[in-house]
Amino acid sequence: MKICFIMYPWKNIDPETDSTLRLIHEAASRGHTVAVTTVHNLTIRESVTSAFCSIITSKNACSKNTTSFYRQVEFKKHRFPLAGFDIIFMRANPPLDTLALNFLDSIHSDVFIINDINGLRVANNKLYTASFQDSANQFIPKTYVSKNREYLEQVLMESEQEKMIMKPLNSYGGRGVIVIEKRASQSVRSLLDFYIGEQDKENYVILQEYVPGAEEGDIRILMLNGEAIGAMRRVPSKDDVRSNVHAGGTVMKHNLSQQEKRLCKHIGPKLVRDGLYFVGLDVIHDKLIEVNVLSPGGITRINSLNRTRLQKTVIDFVESVVNAKELVHHRKNKYKKVIEDAEVV
Repeated sequence: MKICFIMYPWKNIDPETDSTLRLIHEAASRGHTVAVTTVHNLTIRESVTSAFCSIITSKNACSKNTTSFYRQVEFKKHRFPLAGFDIIFMRANPPLDTLALNFLDSIHSDVFIINDINGLRVANNKLYTASFQDSANQFIPKTYVSKNREYLEQVLMESEQEKMIMKPLNSYGGRGVIVIEKRASQSVRSLLDFYIGEQDKENYVILQEYVPGAEEGDIRILMLNGEAIGAMRRVPSKDDVRSNVHAGGTVMKHNLSQQEKRLCKHIGPKLVRDGLYFVGLDVIHDKLIEVNVLSPGGITRINSLNRTRLQKTVIDFVESVVNAKELVHHRKNKYKKVIEDAEVV
């Protein structure tokens, strides 16, 4: 199997914790051909979509240790037509480079892309959670999105709660997430001015129902093909509302509650329909806060907490997809030959 990872620069990897590295190592350990590249290396030559890639050479045996593999791996650089790969993993860090998706449109029907480029287009920001039908707000917290300062101020003042969550629509990694309170209403207009920005460059702002228990952290759930494969609790550092590990949070082992399982079952089918096969859910007190569709992390930490290897489960899945496609192709050719032979007779 030939796999290409469109990701962040190799030199930026933290070999101790990086999830993409675990997927690459697992694929290489199985003898698959693995190439890595970045969105900046996508190119078109003679109408063929290609990428300048670094392909892992087979000179040395693949180390069983992921960190050692990262330090010892050797590459050979080459330009490859992307349609020649069986699988493309979209693992570039947010924000989404929409132009990169346009490059991949021409090979969309030739290669299994995880996550699908059309799915990435519709789900790359925080509005995606609103697409899950949940009129009773059983799984999705009440959410308000606008550039209108007066409207957002009114939402806060009319809220039944004394505080809400405010965040920029296009932020990621916990950047810009704050708790605002009614009693601090004098500061709200100033905050909105800062978040929304100038008139010719206005940004959308999200106000979201404050979910009780947020101060205790959130749950990261990794979903594969519409089903949960692993989870962990992320606990914020002292005096910080954000649970993201790179923002100072810590992780703890977590077993999904019955309500969290119902949440996964509720949204899983739509994720698959949208081609979002491998995503990370951020859940607080049984409610879905965000769906992370670009390079969702957590594999290494969940593995460590549960003595598992989620990368094996992911690569098993993509292998099964490729094998199924090859079986269909083989059967199609076989039936075509039957028809051709009949025409000769």
